[in-house]
Amino acid sequence: MALSMGWKLHGDGKTLAPGEVVEPDERLTWPRTAGIGAQHVIAMFGSTFLVPILTGFDPSTTLFFTAMSTALFLLINRNRLPSYLGSSFGFIAPVLAVTTAHKGLAVASFGIMVTGALLFLIGLIVHFAGSRWIDMIMPPVVNGAIVAIIGFNLAPSAWKNFKSAPLTALITLVAVMLIAVLFKGLIGRLNILLGVIVGYIFAVTQGQVDFAAVEKAAWFGLPHFHTPQADPSVLAMFIPVVLVLVAENIGHVKSVALMTGRDYDDQIGTALMADGLGTTLAGLGGGSGTTTYAENIGVMAATKVYSTAAYWCAAIFAFLLSLCPKFGAIINTIPTGVLGGVTTMLYGMIGMLGIRIWVENKVDFGKSVNMTVGAVVMIVGIADFTFAVAGVSFNGIAIGSVATLVMYHGLKAIGRWRGTIDPDDYIHEDSQVASQQS
Repeated sequence: MALSMGWKLHGDGKTLAPGEVVEPDERLTWPRTAGIGAQHVIAMFGSTFLVPILTGFDPSTTLFFTAMSTALFLLINRNRLPSYLGSSFGFIAPVLAVTTAHKGLAVASFGIMVTGALLFLIGLIVHFAGSRWIDMIMPPVVNGAIVAIIGFNLAPSAWKNFKSAPLTALITLVAVMLIAVLFKGLIGRLNILLGVIVGYIFAVTQGQVDFAAVEKAAWFGLPHFHTPQADPSVLAMFIPVVLVLVAENIGHVKSVALMTGRDYDDQIGTALMADGLGTTLAGLGGGSGTTTYAENIGVMAATKVYSTAAYWCAAIFAFLLSLCPKFGAIINTIPTGVLGGVTTMLYGMIGMLGIRIWVENKVDFGKSVNMTVGAVVMIVGIADFTFAVAGVSFNGIAIGSVATLVMYHGLKAIGRWRGTIDPDDYIHEDSQVASQQS
């Protein structure tokens, strides 16, 4: 189907009967569509801005590239698949590892750019050859383990921020947790954003926020772009993030298909290509890598409006906000205590996504290979095993990811050769799709 920007008006464009939905190729009146687009921007705020705040990237630049990536996603998917592309949590650990090693954000951008290019290539292959080969190489036990350590590897960083202002961090954490269970609908889904606001207000009362940079920032201006600096030694830390992005994108496509009743399987490849291209461009210009967002899935589920027109409006709003340096400066004033509180839960949630992949795909840890792989990689990732080879340093995520693949396929091959495991024991497990939405 050719790209069509001519959305049909749904009914009178003003009202929706109970259970009625607005299809991707439909829209409400433009003011209402713009309002839903604004909801999408608000929904992704808390999570999208946490990534640049934690990693040191410019929030306005990141917002600019989320807008560009969202527009690219809609175009490449022929305006049929609704999605907002925000900052991926998967990049936090490798970027922090690079900056901790004093290599700079330009080197981190190189890692993001290469990761995006690899994701684009995977999407291209999936588009023409299907996705079964991914399942064979990365069955649920492997994919779940790698996703888990990307989150749990960040535990020391959360503690470092938390103890900088324990009371502020505790109030932020409690606010994030309580808002999620006290409120229904969109408010409950915005618990990270609202929890950060609560913590921020408390931090202001404690004199922990410095507004000097906000006063100096202009109201209008271009984001700060920077080009990547090539350093192949960091790629081992970034490439495992591709597995997370693949899982998130496939999960997004499956979720939208379930909600809309449409078959989007033929767009899994283009979804991966689109996110890959968006992440590549972000790396080229100094933004955080992108991914599809569960928060925006929540907005769609709550409103029953799946119109891609709303996502175009969201992209436009995000683009306009990225042109306000004062807004970006305000985001940068969030103190470490607040970050410590929110990341205590956030980093754990990233890790638990990997555990969820194991649970939902019924990974059997009664099997010795699965137990061995899970046990070793979790310790390697959480303890952050680090080795240097020929002057190139590899952190726990890189070592754990490679070890997981080698252990799983290697031990399984040895077991079959020696007859210690049933040759058919892992066939069902290998055929399951390890793709969950974060």
